Amino acid sequence: MNGPADAGGAYSWDRSFRLWDTYFALIWLATLVFVLGAGHPGWPVRVTAAALLVPLVPLFLRVGRPLLRQDPPDARKALTYLGAMMALFLPSAILVGETRLMTFALVPQCFMTLRMRWAPTAVAVINLAPVAGWALLWRPSEQDVFFNGLFAVVTLVFSVAVGSYVIRIIEQSQERAALIAQLDTSRHEVSRLSAAHGALAERQRMAREIHDTLAQGFTSLLMLIQAVEAELDHDMPQARRHLALMDETARLNLAEARALVADGTPADLAGATLPDALFRLTARHSAKLAVTGQVRPLPAGAEVVALRSCQEALTNCRKHAGRSATVTIDLGYAEESLTLSVRDDGHGFDPGAARDGYGLAGLRARATEVGGTVRVRSAPGGGTTVTVRLPVPPPRSCS
Repeated sequence: MNGPADAGGAYSWDRSFRLWDTYFALIWLATLVFVLGAGHPGWPVRVTAAALLVPLVPLFLRVGRPLLRQDPPDARKALTYLGAMMALFLPSAILVGETRLMTFALVPQCFMTLRMRWAPTAVAVINLAPVAGWALLWRPSEQDVFFNGLFAVVTLVFSVAVGSYVIRIIEQSQERAALIAQLDTSRHEVSRLSAAHGALAERQRMAREIHDTLAQGFTSLLMLIQAVEAELDHDMPQARRHLALMDETARLNLAEARALVADGTPADLAGATLPDALFRLTARHSAKLAVTGQVRPLPAGAEVVALRSCQEALTNCRKHAGRSATVTIDLGYAEESLTLSVRDDGHGFDPGAARDGYGLAGLRARATEVGGTVRVRSAPGGGTTVTVRLPVPPPRSCS
């Protein structure tokens, strides 16, 4: 993780190590006081034992502390470091029993650096070796040996139990940290994929809008230009009618472009009902429109899909059915559905054959987005019928 979370985590980690430094210093200082103030053995031995404790401080600061801050610590360096610490601690603890207080600073380091593989062995040496060496060197009474040995065993068991528990907590924390990192990575990946999917969906939506509005308008203009060129020499009134239709189509295309940029209502539906928009559309395409059922305002999504579907079907009729084909459009309002049917008696085609183009695929995609269906019936020489059925809310009952 980055940013403030990292800064806070680093601060907490540094603060915990300052606490550990204080703990180590207090244990070391208390051990030194106990060793120098012990009543047995004589002062030359106590000074020797104290002198062996002095190098523990620079060894900890130069090697141990950086090692403890590693995650995880280097196992080979940890063994070398703890071996050096025990080489200084064990002789001092054998010479003066009070030195064993230093185990409270050494045992935690074993678990922090070696973890469960070598830590129990190192802890056993730190707890038991000083008692065994002390008993062999000074030959104390059996009672002193028993109590010191019992204390060493209890300390060993307690150290292993608590250390093992702490290690498991550390390992669990590391696993959770790794899991959190994976989840964070997954979250970023999901966010990236979601953004990519959103961009793709928006590109597809824009492609459908452009295909159903601007592209079809430009196609109409090209076809009208061809008609005007053919009529200029022998049918001037018809040419003028087509020029007026070109002007209307160009203006409508401009309005559609502005609506597309503003992501607003299609120009044909602006301030008009769906039947009115379809009447104007069919007039431009010389088609016939029949409306059945109770005409009522519908959600904008359903009306836009119906209008765009009609535009696409009429464009396909113009391209594929033939100039002499008759086109009939039925718009039916039912209780919970709106049905648009576009029929022509043109050339037809085989619906099962593979076809290029975006028209029918885009029409189906539009209908699917609002929960509708599209059915295409056609046969070579038998005309084509495109039926779009969309779910709509039922009319409000008057009470």
